[in-house]
Amino acid sequence: MDTTHALELGTTRAVVSEWAGALRSLTVAGTELIQPHAADGPPPLAAGAVLAPWPNRVDGGRWMLGGVEQQLEITEPEAGHAVHGLLMRTRYTRGSRTDASVTLAADVAPQPGYPFALETSVEYELTPDGVIVRHRLRNAGHDTAPVALGIHPYLRVGDVPVRDLTLTVPAGRAFRIDDRSIPTGTYDVTGTDDDLRGGVPVGEGPGHACYTDLDVDGSGVITSALRAPDGRTVELWQEPAFGYVQLWVTDYFPGPDGPADAIAVEPMTAPPNALRTGEALRWLLPEETWTLTWGLRLTGG
Repeated sequence: MDTTHALELGTTRAVVSEWAGALRSLTVAGTELIQPHAADGPPPLAAGAVLAPWPNRVDGGRWMLGGVEQQLEITEPEAGHAVHGLLMRTRYTRGSRTDASVTLAADVAPQPGYPFALETSVEYELTPDGVIVRHRLRNAGHDTAPVALGIHPYLRVGDVPVRDLTLTVPAGRAFRIDDRSIPTGTYDVTGTDDDLRGGVPVGEGPGHACYTDLDVDGSGVITSALRAPDGRTVELWQEPAFGYVQLWVTDYFPGPDGPADAIAVEPMTAPPNALRTGEALRWLLPEETWTLTWGLRLTGG
């Protein structure tokens, strides 16, 4: 049975996977905006996946709830963490569908380490220059539930080598991250090599970082960008509720010709280890719904 949905609007085309609710490919006028993948199952390296009910890592998979320690399944065994939430290996169900949009849904059931029930959905709607993505999280249980959300797209600008692209993130602070990928505090990036507000070539910027203190632009969103030498630019915009941007540069993304360079630019509503620290968690009341929006667009060129 096919687990993907092909969308089309003019010259904009996308493929959405039911696995992890992931955006699997996106092109505008023939220019690829994300690193495509063809895996029939959970996306490799979390490519395009929805990360809920927390993004990134929980140190040791342990956190406290009402004075009682919770133990999540360890899904990053080499570091001993619980990573990227509870829906990475879930096949979503299809809801509404048109030629240019699709809505997928998945439930989070109470389980060891996360004794809460959630209903989640993600809608992908194509636009002439990209895609708008809408998320919905509803507390379907009887207790107030801690939630956070992230998304894991790997961005590109057509065939331009990733490390030749210029990355811009409008962030004033970054997290110090230890050798186990857990934050230990933040610092002002002004005057440092980690300041991406003016644009830095991907090959010269940080390979693994998390940013906050994000500037909201005149249209009311936060916009990060990857610009090619010819001026074509992929912009990732996010509502202010996404108060964090995670970056990861890898040289082993599974491409059709073998391992390839790729950069993940990840909008997140909370930083790594948020279940443990409590930073920026949203506590949903029973029956309460949280909706969030972000998107990608191609400009210039």
